[in-house]
Amino acid sequence: MSGSQEKTLSNEVSSLSSAAMDVAQEAPHLRRVLGRWDLVLLFVVAVFNLNVVPSIAANGGVTIWLWIISLILFFWPQGIAVIELAHRYPGEGGVYLWAKEVFGDFHGFLSGWCYWTNNMMYVPTIMLYFVGVFVFALGSGHQSLADNKAFTLSASLFLLATLVVLNVVGLGVGKWINNIGAIGTGIAAAVLIGLGAIVWLRFGTTVTWADFQIPANPRFVLNSFGVICFGLVGLELASIMGDEIENPQRIMPGAVAWGGVLSGALYIGATLTLLIAVSKQDISVLQGIVQAVSHMAAKVNAGWIVAPFAFMLSISIAGIGSAWLAGSARIPFVAGLDSYMPSWLGKVHPKYATPYAALIVHAMVSLILVIINFSFTGAGVQETFQKLLSLAVVLQLVPFLYMFGALLKIAASDSFVRGRNSRPTLIFAGASGLITTGLGIALAFFPAQQITSVMSYEVWMVGGTLLFIGLAAFFFFVYGRRKAARKLEAMAPAS
Repeated sequence: MSGSQEKTLSNEVSSLSSAAMDVAQEAPHLRRVLGRWDLVLLFVVAVFNLNVVPSIAANGGVTIWLWIISLILFFWPQGIAVIELAHRYPGEGGVYLWAKEVFGDFHGFLSGWCYWTNNMMYVPTIMLYFVGVFVFALGSGHQSLADNKAFTLSASLFLLATLVVLNVVGLGVGKWINNIGAIGTGIAAAVLIGLGAIVWLRFGTTVTWADFQIPANPRFVLNSFGVICFGLVGLELASIMGDEIENPQRIMPGAVAWGGVLSGALYIGATLTLLIAVSKQDISVLQGIVQAVSHMAAKVNAGWIVAPFAFMLSISIAGIGSAWLAGSARIPFVAGLDSYMPSWLGKVHPKYATPYAALIVHAMVSLILVIINFSFTGAGVQETFQKLLSLAVVLQLVPFLYMFGALLKIAASDSFVRGRNSRPTLIFAGASGLITTGLGIALAFFPAQQITSVMSYEVWMVGGTLLFIGLAAFFFFVYGRRKAARKLEAMAPAS
């Protein structure tokens, strides 16, 4: 489609949807139930995801330098972007709303679409990770269940259904899953890092400075850079629920700062601990954290700690799943109100005032993707995890191209008015974040070491990216225009 055609269609859809937006404004208001510490805990549980640490640490000590680079050039600019854009464009939708306001309707829809669909891939990885860890909580002899596809699918379905039901009941209830998950994450990370410190002080470590050098074959390390950037997203999550935050203008900046500092420190500490405790060749992408704790606990005669640790980590993973399921489901909810997707996605529950239809659709698509990977590709559990994670990385980072690009466009405007930050700060954060995000997307196409077939991996990555972007164009330019036209016709007075 040419640029002029896209512009024409975009203008048509924009004008047709203006009347539909009047209807959207009549939708029931969502409840403001998220306070300052709810946000801090939400950021910690959303940003600091222990499930991505093993797949990164498996590539060796060089990933520590990648963490530091990403924290400076991606994570810090992300915090600036979130605070600035949430200040300028408050409201429900976050990355969807920001791209729409700065770049136009189609770009807003594409940004929100990629943010939502990436979580269709990411939520299943959380389910798989939950199963891989929870089997340790069942006691010794049950670890092999994590490689059993039937058991993994059944357990994933049960967890997914539980999270959907609790979030349909409402964020007033669902937020406690996030909060408990954040507390569980903190406790699990403290146990992991604490054991690592004890083992290091008592027995030393086999890790040397040579382990922090770039390996002769950096192919696998390249993939981990995209995963690191992916692991550091999440500061924007609360803004997607902007209409459900108590006084967001006042409490957002401090919550972002605290959540960012805590998450960055925990990531580096957890990665170092895994490198100290387990040889990188032996780190499992699903069970690496529990492996490390088991190994260290055995050294200090504290084997009893493994089962309760696995249980606590399982709670943390459930919190992560709840946070991303609830947050990303707000995207199709807003798109449904904007008439770019079926209008019933914009409905709220008559009793609980939650976007229940969007939550259910999200969960169903996530489950279907897991079944497809298991049934039709023949991939094992760990390879399925890595393929879903890599495609999620690409789709997740697309909205960040818009987010950082928005900072540059705002700063370059002749009518620039200072918001939360100065023009030079916005230029630096926008340029740094844009370059780092683009690099993270490109490097995600390099297969990780768990991939057995490079060809099938590239087909999955390229095909999946094109499919989801193509679907976004279909919904916006075809379905959205038809839907808006039907609404406009229905609102017109009878002749």
